[in-house]
Amino acid sequence: MTQADDRILEALEDSGLRLSPRILAANVDYSRHYIARRLAKLEEGGLIEKVDEGLYEITIQGRKYLSGDLSAEDLEFNEK
Repeated sequence: MTQADDRILEALEDSGLRLSPRILAANVDYSRHYIARRLAKLEEGGLIEKVDEGLYEITIQGRKYLSGDLSAEDLEFNEK
């Protein structure tokens, strides 16, 4: 997990909305390209879900990670 991953998850959780890479990039101060790569990894790890073309939302597992009920070591992926 990276700092960007945490910020992406927090933005999705705080907004309660389905967000695009462009909107996320504007709100977490990373490039859209980098955000898109991290979204793919977060989706692979089950922390977010692509719900429509280009729109993502946080999953229950993502919420558990943010609340501390799930550690980075518990995830299916753990990379920098």
